Amino acid sequence: MVCIPCIVIPVLLWVYKRFLEPFLYPFISPIINTFWTKKAVQETGTSDEKVSEKCNGTYKPESNGEATANGSTIAADKKTD
Repeated sequence: MVCIPCIVIPVLLWVYKRFLEPFLYPFISPIINTFWTKKAVQETGTSDEKVSEKCNGTYKPESNGEATANGSTIAADKKTD
């Protein structure tokens, strides 16, 4: 049996996002902006080519391992039988 908060909390969040947030956000956003005034951190590269590769999503890691689904690399198996 599913607990009551597991049903009620997602429903309340959906109601807030769907109906209340469009009306409340213009009043809340100035308050939020006073706390979060920092700009996003930007990466700096040594060459323009590396920066452009990272920006357009074609960046390839410089390791000789295989990339997994979550972006980490696994060392390549160099054993040959």
